[in-house]
Amino acid sequence: MPATYPIVNPDPGVTRQVLSEAPELMVVSFTFAQGAEGTLHNHVHVQSTYVESGRFEFTLGEKVFEVASGDSFIIPSNAIHGCRCIEAGRLIDCFTPRRDDFL
Repeated sequence: MPATYPIVNPDPGVTRQVLSEAPELMVVSFTFAQGAEGTLHNHVHVQSTYVESGRFEFTLGEKVFEVASGDSFIIPSNAIHGCRCIEAGRLIDCFTPRRDDFL
């Protein structure tokens, strides 16, 4: 039976829930209200982001780009990144290795 993880609020208008995890990989859902922001940050984990719904403006290093439902991209280890939600939506992020700070 899959584990159930709590929903937390890392930033105003943002919820985060771990969907599944193992030491080598973690899958996490982030739900954003329109206008909410994921603050700029970095981490050692390689991250893939899939836009399940909505539209977002992402900053990745020096680049700023827009993504929408169905888009995906990779965030390299230690790259500074963050986003602003243009249209309410949900991101599915995978991290390798697992983000122990999310547990």
